[in-house]
Amino acid sequence: MNYKFLHLCLRVMDLEKSLKFYTEALGFKVTREKDFPEDEFTLAFLTDEDENFELELTYNYHPEKLYTIGDGYSHFAVSVEDLEKSRQKNMDMGYECTDLMGLPGTEPSYYFVTDPDGYEVEVIRKK
Repeated sequence: MNYKFLHLCLRVMDLEKSLKFYTEALGFKVTREKDFPEDEFTLAFLTDEDENFELELTYNYHPEKLYTIGDGYSHFAVSVEDLEKSRQKNMDMGYECTDLMGLPGTEPSYYFVTDPDGYEVEVIRKK
């Protein structure tokens, strides 16, 4: 069997803040948005420039408390050609970023940026 990755879903507290982060800080584009007022939630789907990946943001109208990000979840990753420019842009936008890092014995090739809900996104230098 051949499985294809379709999407990753993140539950968000403020859909507008999350859409701003993923579109302006990471360059994703919204492909569709569907509101379900009877069930009190909205789904927004975003994709990368090459449309290889979809991110589903789920906004529930009245969450009782902040979502707990499980200790088994770590991050997802995107790549960019100009890593330093991307990091500076993310910092200028007010997002929390780590220093540039590399695996042991390698040059710096990635950093992490934190979205408005506390999810980490690894930004890797495109090869």
